[in-house]
Amino acid sequence: MEKQSGAAFAALRGVKALALDLDGTVLAPGAVLRERTLKALACCIGKGIRVIFCTGRSLDSTEQFRRAAGAEGPVVCFNGAIVADMPDGEILGAFFLERETAEFCVDISRRENIYYQIYFPARNSAAFSGRLPPGGSREILMADSSRDEAGAYREHTGVQAIFGDLTQALLSPDFSGCIKSMFIAPPETIKKIRPEIEERFGDSVYVTQSSPVFLEVLKAGVSKGAGLRIAMDRLALKKEEVLACGDEENDLPMFSIAGFSAAPANAREQVLAAAAFRFKDCAEEGLAEFLENTLL
Repeated sequence: MEKQSGAAFAALRGVKALALDLDGTVLAPGAVLRERTLKALACCIGKGIRVIFCTGRSLDSTEQFRRAAGAEGPVVCFNGAIVADMPDGEILGAFFLERETAEFCVDISRRENIYYQIYFPARNSAAFSGRLPPGGSREILMADSSRDEAGAYREHTGVQAIFGDLTQALLSPDFSGCIKSMFIAPPETIKKIRPEIEERFGDSVYVTQSSPVFLEVLKAGVSKGAGLRIAMDRLALKKEEVLACGDEENDLPMFSIAGFSAAPANAREQVLAAAAFRFKDCAEEGLAEFLENTLL
């Protein structure tokens, strides 16, 4: 862990909750939750510190890590598009992207030959209202056709897309909105198409990157920060009682909501610059060491 002042660490003693990104922060490369990190999280929970996972992953994909860590309470998924109280499944917030935006992104994907996928609510919007049904999938991931990117995403998240005409799916009488949509493409391709989306929709959508190759398009007002605020309200947490940890652009909104922020050495430069604390690379289980030295 990088050297930082004892006085700064002392301020963390009042932390009552951790807002934690998964990929690149909690998880080691290969999306693995390693033993030392798991133990550190369990120790935090044992001390009464809440663990709030705030991730771009789907709720289904997040569940394995939440259960392994023994965390209960609010979970912020899909970069804030869904906030659920787990394991009970009470939905605290659900914010869906409009058809027009998704149709525009489908057109870009076909014109530029870029892989694009959309998460839809399972069955209909009732799947994300009230209380989640026990078992089964809460969301459906769909893309126009199978490509290498779909396989790589499945390996990374465990989520298998189904394939079909996205335009027809968006025009379905049962359409109730998109939870999240995303392009998977090389960084130079993302850099090319992102301005077109932002220029077309401006502040009416939320566009962010959760990795160098993931460009995500969500409903305006959605972010990990907005989702974290819902979670904090649920738990009656004050700003100065929350420590947010993340490594990517989509984690920055959390930093402005939490009283404290920290990032691993592998984080994007702008995230490292915004973080009050830094710790070792996720491959070295830097988060575990950081928690051991500050909270445990």
